[in-house]
Amino acid sequence: MTKVLVVDDEVSIVKLLQFNLEKAGFDVVTAYDGLQALEMAHTEQPDFMILDLMLPKLDGMDVCKTLRQERNNTPILILTAKDDELDKILGLELGADDYLTKPFSPREVIARVKAIMRRSQTTKDAVSGKDEVVLRFGDIAIYPEKYEVYRKAEKVELTPKEFELLHYLASHQGRVLTRDQLLNAVWNYDFIGDSRIVDVHVSHLREKLEEDTKSPRYIKTVRGLGYKLEG
Repeated sequence: MTKVLVVDDEVSIVKLLQFNLEKAGFDVVTAYDGLQALEMAHTEQPDFMILDLMLPKLDGMDVCKTLRQERNNTPILILTAKDDELDKILGLELGADDYLTKPFSPREVIARVKAIMRRSQTTKDAVSGKDEVVLRFGDIAIYPEKYEVYRKAEKVELTPKEFELLHYLASHQGRVLTRDQLLNAVWNYDFIGDSRIVDVHVSHLREKLEEDTKSPRYIKTVRGLGYKLEG
């Protein structure tokens, strides 16, 4: 059973999410402040985290940042009461996979959780009797079965969403992909009008894979259209 850690300082929101997530078949653990969230992330090792940004003791931004610095790649859906674009973008830059602005419907939260988990889930065991298909371009190697990426034989730490985006680009190497195509393929639902989520993740990938982020060798921007990956 997929374990979800719900973190919010509003008891009513925690209870609402817990009820609906458990009804949908998830195992739910809860926390009400940032320090407790970190403790629960370490002790409970959840498969997914729903994280409010405005938390006592330690805010959600710092929780997200700390987990990613610890190389904890648990998928994170951030919640914010503010309709503040800066909060959304900053949360994504710190390694969150997605965001929702309050108020939201429990049905939408569950749909987002399922979509992110569906895209992030992988089987770690090698396929018995078969050689793993490896995607290569330049000095980059992608191992889809293991969810691993190597650059010059050194492992690159990516979040689940960064991996999915890179894998999709590499699977369509040489093709121009619009931001809307990437949103629908990688995030698995319609993000029309919010394509900056793609730009933020592309920026992350460039920082981790490119020698020169200002003149990228691999992930090219096609002005007015989107991106394409070149070998």
